[in-house]
Amino acid sequence: MAVLAAAAMHAAWNAIIKIRTDRFASMSLTTLGMAVAATPVLPFVAFPTLSVWLWIIASVIIHVGYRLFLVKAYDAGDLAQTYALARGTAPLLTTVSAFLLFGEVLRVAEIGGIVLLSCGTFLMSFRGGGHARFNQRAVGFALITSMFIASYTLTDGYGARLADGAASYASWLFFCDGLCSIVIGFLYRGRSLLPVLTHEWKTGLLTGALSAGSYGIVLWAMTQAPIASVAALREASILFAMLISVYILGEGTGPWRIFAAILIGSGVVALRLG
Repeated sequence: MAVLAAAAMHAAWNAIIKIRTDRFASMSLTTLGMAVAATPVLPFVAFPTLSVWLWIIASVIIHVGYRLFLVKAYDAGDLAQTYALARGTAPLLTTVSAFLLFGEVLRVAEIGGIVLLSCGTFLMSFRGGGHARFNQRAVGFALITSMFIASYTLTDGYGARLADGAASYASWLFFCDGLCSIVIGFLYRGRSLLPVLTHEWKTGLLTGALSAGSYGIVLWAMTQAPIASVAALREASILFAMLISVYILGEGTGPWRIFAAILIGSGVVALRLG
């Protein structure tokens, strides 16, 4: 249930980013909000060892690429399609990589759940969108985003296991990632970023808190269960994103999107039972 709550929070902050006019600035502000949320926790968690810092640094670098291509995907396509493809492809990549790198073996029900979830994801992305034509640019950016998602999932899952508690790893990761993101933002935009920070700081704190809470839960869960299983269950956020896209953003629905949602929901149930 904790991971499902994290999924809902994840879909919510992504929807807020999607509707902003300046998504690059909003994403930078969200990451800064995560750092603000993590700062009060730092005195109460362990300082990472050198080996853990290497995983944190790697994760920060990967997250830079993830945010860049996520913004590009949202600029090119609608929320339900781009979000579904980016998030839903990642569990397949994570499952294979976790097996090859860490020797993680999943139960039959968990593998079945991941397959169902991924099939629903592809169906929603390619046949369930509100636009009739195939958006090659949006799909390309979404697929690249999925590679970054799988990469930081594996990096953070292993790093959190090495750390003295998931809270320590998450807090220091959010703090460092936030500082890095805002520095890159100013290097890229200069002083033009200041008006966004001034006018949208409340939104940044909200999306940052949602993002930090969501991923903090996932990092804890990955220290308790297989990384691939947690990563896949987290993608129940695709269902929440679909509801937001239809009922709040008005992006449209249809039989293919409904069928895709059923497949995704079935995959979530299989993972939960597995």
